[in-house]
Amino acid sequence: MSGVKGKLLIVATVSGTLSGFLLPYADHFRSQGWIVDGAAQGVTMDPECHGHFDNLWEIEWSRNPWSWGNLKAGAQISDVVRRNCYDIVHVHTPVASFVTRLAVGVKHDLEKLRPVKTEDNKRRPVLVYTAHGFHCHPRASFTQKVLYCALEKLPARYTDALVVINREDERLARALRLAGSGHVYYMPGIGINLDAYSRRNVSFSELRAIRMELGLAPADHLFVIVAALMPGKRHQDAIRALSITGRRDFHLALAGVGPELERLRTLAAQLSVAARVHFLGRRSDVPQLLAAATALILPSDREGLPRSVLEAMAMGTPVVGTRIRGTRELLEEGAGLLVEIGDAAALASAMQWVVDHPQESAALAERAHKRVRRYALERIISLHETLYEQLLDRP
Repeated sequence: MSGVKGKLLIVATVSGTLSGFLLPYADHFRSQGWIVDGAAQGVTMDPECHGHFDNLWEIEWSRNPWSWGNLKAGAQISDVVRRNCYDIVHVHTPVASFVTRLAVGVKHDLEKLRPVKTEDNKRRPVLVYTAHGFHCHPRASFTQKVLYCALEKLPARYTDALVVINREDERLARALRLAGSGHVYYMPGIGINLDAYSRRNVSFSELRAIRMELGLAPADHLFVIVAALMPGKRHQDAIRALSITGRRDFHLALAGVGPELERLRTLAAQLSVAARVHFLGRRSDVPQLLAAATALILPSDREGLPRSVLEAMAMGTPVVGTRIRGTRELLEEGAGLLVEIGDAAALASAMQWVVDHPQESAALAERAHKRVRRYALERIISLHETLYEQLLDRP
């Protein structure tokens, strides 16, 4: 293949991971002469992925790690890798990363046992795994730690490079040897486009349109959560905090979709704050929404390196988050406010503090804005370039 620098397969469990986070990587490496393919469930039907990859491969993963359907998915991804002779296979998200590394690694081991040597048993692609937050983290239960650490170690022998996106996971990966004989690399997240997330690009008319959409009075304060409506994001704590404040000029907007929607609607009604809790669904105007917000809230019980916090930092919007891995790393040293998981009263106090102390809140946001530059997308892509070059140069 004259002129082709290399062949890269980017793998995730669902297409939303590719379209939501990884398209800039596909675009960049294709522009550098790579052939870049994508594999995920639903990817061939995802219009956002078309045009960014050379080929798209549909893999029938189940998000349930215990599903027998993942055996079929393992055979599918192994076949895709075998037929296309990739130089690097880069996996993301727990199920896809676990199954892909095992399927490709075991397949290669079996091929090596064949008496007749072929290209299939001479060559295995480099396997890179980006962990977006280990499940066997310190806050997990003992059973979870044992189980998920065992699962992480199982495909570790086939991992040539393990990329972690926060320092806590880096320490864990090195202590438990989760990369096997491969190497652990720290990269600060998967990058944020600082041009897209800039207040300079948000007009007054856009801010006014959001406030009109939500029916806000001029003196009302808007708190925003940008996260899927999943149990681990703990939106209920923010709804309870809104009720605890007793402030009728406080509004909460939830941007995201997920299975918790009806339960959260019911809770808001039970607490008599339904008129001030706005369910926005999936939004394409997150920069404008963050610019209109008094603060971003993220009450999650587990994160890797939360994208919404980085987005708020880039927009100069104050952040209130929980004292957990990833969020703590971003907001420590006076870059935001931290509360304990599940402490709705503390969350209410933090919301009140942001409004009552506008100058101090602005100072927090300014420190965060200066810090966010180290997470710039172009820097993280450059780190991936260096990593790929090092891996391909190995004997």
